[in-house]
Amino acid sequence: QLQLVDSGGGLVQPGGSLRLSCAASGFSPDYYAFAWFRQAPGKEHEGVSSISSRGDSAHYADSVKDRFTISKDNAKKTVYLQMNNLKPEDTAVYYCAAVSGSSWLLRPPSVTDEAQYDYWGQGTQVIVSS
Repeated sequence: QLQLVDSGGGLVQPGGSLRLSCAASGFSPDYYAFAWFRQAPGKEHEGVSSISSRGDSAHYADSVKDRFTISKDNAKKTVYLQMNNLKPEDTAVYYCAAVSGSSWLLRPPSVTDEAQYDYWGQGTQVIVSS
């Protein structure tokens, strides 16, 4: 069964850190690019970050640039989102997604076209509050 499993969310104080994980099973992530999206209560999905299938090129939304880092470990079949200096506005359910295709070997996929993604995780809740 092909699936992505998101984990690592939780409650953290402003300024704190969390690392989200997205574990792939049933397929090899080597040939997939990945992205993280989030959805806050009452708001639309927002693309947070994406990474090329080779894992050496990434994109970040302006709202998380210089605070979040996406990485990909093909050997562990896992994609990570390291989140530092968290703010209350980062509170949301975070989802990872995977997309195949040679277009994303060297460059990260767009986070504005959600329809292109083949697989989605179930989401993990992040709450930033004092």
